[in-house]
Amino acid sequence: MDDVTATQDTVAAAELRQLIERVERLEEEKSALQDDIKEVMAEAKGRGY
Repeated sequence: MDDVTATQDTVAAAELRQLIERVERLEEEKSALQDDIKEVMAEAKGRGY
């Protein structure tokens, strides 16, 4: 493996890691939003809607 290929592999690995971290953060936000929606729906139900 030459230096260029090794550098490209390192860059690709870093990019992949960043993408995965972004997806993980979005999944956490999604989960929090789903919890918020459940709370609002429970409040609406509690008020008879």
